[in-house]
Amino acid sequence: MPRRKAAAKRTVLPDPKHKEVIVARFINGLMRRGKKSVAETIFYDALDRIEKQMQQPGLEIFKKALENVKPIVEVKSRRVGGATYQVPLEVRPSRRTTLAIRWLIEFAKSRPEHSMGEKLAAELAAASKKEGAAIKKRDDTHRMAEANKAFAHFRW
Repeated sequence: MPRRKAAAKRTVLPDPKHKEVIVARFINGLMRRGKKSVAETIFYDALDRIEKQMQQPGLEIFKKALENVKPIVEVKSRRVGGATYQVPLEVRPSRRTTLAIRWLIEFAKSRPEHSMGEKLAAELAAASKKEGAAIKKRDDTHRMAEANKAFAHFRW
């Protein structure tokens, strides 16, 4: 946490193709070493693959997948009198989106397909059907919060 003042929120410009801010945020999360054009190519390739595979607009499937992966509650460590408790907390909307983007990219990378476009398309398709590793991560997070509900009174 900053000692002086809170860091200013940067606004992300919408992506050039779909004019959506969420797509631009996803592409920024996908980007490595400042290579935005490569990240855009991968993302749009993944959307095209999904459209061919599922006969639905790729952008709708992407948004549905993102919505399905967003966590509602998470646990944070809180130290009370020498013991550390996992305290369940509700997730802020901006953090929900950030976590969903991060998890989708992380688990797409770990898939066995060949290109990143294929991996991302497969993970987004699975998440839109409420399957896949990103959905499992969200469910595990919710399960952990549910198991530690007894420590909710330590919330700050």
